[in-house]
Amino acid sequence: MKLGLNLGYWGMGNDADNLALAREADVLGYSCAWAAEAYGSDAPTVLAWVGAQTEQIGLGSSILQIPARSPAMAAMTAATLDTLSGGRFRLGLGVSGPQVSEGWHGVRFAQPLARTREYVDIVNLALSRKRVRYEGSHYTLPLPDGPGKALQLTVHPVRKHIPIYLASVGPKNLELTGEIADGWLAIFFSTDFAAEQLARISAGRAKVGKDLDGFDVVASAPLAIGDDLAALAEPIRGYAALYIGGMGSRDVNFYNQLAVRMGYQAEAAEIQTQYLAREYLAAAKAVPFEFIDSTSLLGPPERIAQRMAEFAAAGVTTLNVMPYATTLEDRLASLRTAAEALQASGAAS
Repeated sequence: MKLGLNLGYWGMGNDADNLALAREADVLGYSCAWAAEAYGSDAPTVLAWVGAQTEQIGLGSSILQIPARSPAMAAMTAATLDTLSGGRFRLGLGVSGPQVSEGWHGVRFAQPLARTREYVDIVNLALSRKRVRYEGSHYTLPLPDGPGKALQLTVHPVRKHIPIYLASVGPKNLELTGEIADGWLAIFFSTDFAAEQLARISAGRAKVGKDLDGFDVVASAPLAIGDDLAALAEPIRGYAALYIGGMGSRDVNFYNQLAVRMGYQAEAAEIQTQYLAREYLAAAKAVPFEFIDSTSLLGPPERIAQRMAEFAAAGVTTLNVMPYATTLEDRLASLRTAAEALQASGAAS
């Protein structure tokens, strides 16, 4: 297992700190730094900035939103970032959610799996530098009734194949990820629930005659170093409540549905009720400690090492840490502790 760094969203007042974390992770040999986007900062700009100020760490989008840009534009961005970084880019894609897709981008959220399949088809076609001709239910290139013609990407990526990752939560999307992607971007990954999720991915791999060998299972986990586990979990409650309660409507929230499948049906309902009522502190308080502990890295260095070994045994190949600490110095120290813990765990690759 390797370590990655989850930088989250940019522009939240911690930009200089995040750059310092990326630089430290680069020095420590972390495999990749991942940047997110929703309806604020965009991931490619952030990754270009980070890439220009680091040497070897990978640069991953977690994620580029499928409704935000055409598949051809995603291929252009991927090729450009891969070229500028000397072959360090990893293309993480996701459909976002109906609120952002329809409310921010003006793109209908219907049939997300079918759209994802076609989108990845076109991205791969464009990155192969073939002339892009495609006839699908959601995308047709060139348009058949106009002056458009089949074009070829003019940029030469450093690598013949830029790895594609999908951010998947639901069972059907997990299966699709195994079938068409090179890796999975997991959120709220719990070693207790991993077998069910990886079985879905394995089923997708089997459809195309592959297994999990070489497939990158990327799990993001909040990281908090110390002895008081309950106190360490407190700052993470808001992050969990945001996703379980606020990332979607009452009817469509993939993270809430994931928590239910993980066995937290009553708790997920309470978190959502409180969050949608804008009772954010109550929503955070409703997040069970067991949920946070099972999806995070909490405790002293020896417990972090033990948890890392458990993540690796459950199938994680890249563990993205999200350091929680009051000061930048403590967050940087957390990255160093994590690197040492991975070596102590015996799970380093």
